[in-house]
Amino acid sequence: MATKNLTDVRLELLKAKPSVLPSLRMSTCPPLAVDRLIGLVSVSGNLVKTMEKRNRFPPRMPKRELGGNLKRIGEIIENMADPDVFVWLERGDDPSEQELYRAATIVADRLCGAVANPIIRNAQEKRQLTAIGEWLTALGYRHLPSGKGTNYDDLQPGTYSFRLNVPVEQKGTAKTINIPVDVVVMPNAAKAEATKMNQLRRTHGDNVRYILFLCGYFDSGYLGYEAAEGIDWVWEHQTILECALAEYLKNANA
Repeated sequence: MATKNLTDVRLELLKAKPSVLPSLRMSTCPPLAVDRLIGLVSVSGNLVKTMEKRNRFPPRMPKRELGGNLKRIGEIIENMADPDVFVWLERGDDPSEQELYRAATIVADRLCGAVANPIIRNAQEKRQLTAIGEWLTALGYRHLPSGKGTNYDDLQPGTYSFRLNVPVEQKGTAKTINIPVDVVVMPNAAKAEATKMNQLRRTHGDNVRYILFLCGYFDSGYLGYEAAEGIDWVWEHQTILECALAEYLKNANA
């Protein structure tokens, strides 16, 4: 009702109801992620995130700038409105009750997916790291909690830690950046994707090891590319994983 069935995404609407923006982003074709909307409209990221999370605007943003940003957001939403969902837009008439219900259901489903996917990914990552930790512990390795005081190069033999930053040199420059690594393992007798591997080798030498923990299906093209970069992997299958990880650690110790 506020947008007149998505035919009028006005400046006044966005001013009155800033938190409607997530639903509007899910009304376009393709649905717009926050960062994509910011890039397309060339607006302040702080503006979009404050609208969505706090249902208000940045208090220090000048009124003229705010008005211009909101106007461009409304225009991009109208121009990119999904014609297969809002079928009445091309007809130029009013939607039927069934068409309205269908459109609302699709947008609601997209919005639920956008909210749920990060939650699912985070839960999946936590489960995967827990599984890796359990297997390493069973092999006699000791977990070192990540955080202040735990560095990748301070791990003692027979220890491992999660989510550590490892410094690498950027190609063609002398600049050093940190890349996040999910699990760092220090084998009992030694220290333990393709761009990361190259950066790690360039900084830390050819003996550095980088292992992917794979879950689900990966085609031969993906695996071939990783193998070409010298990256090993283990599968999330209990027997295979235990054998592969045990064999790797045995070789590393040797």
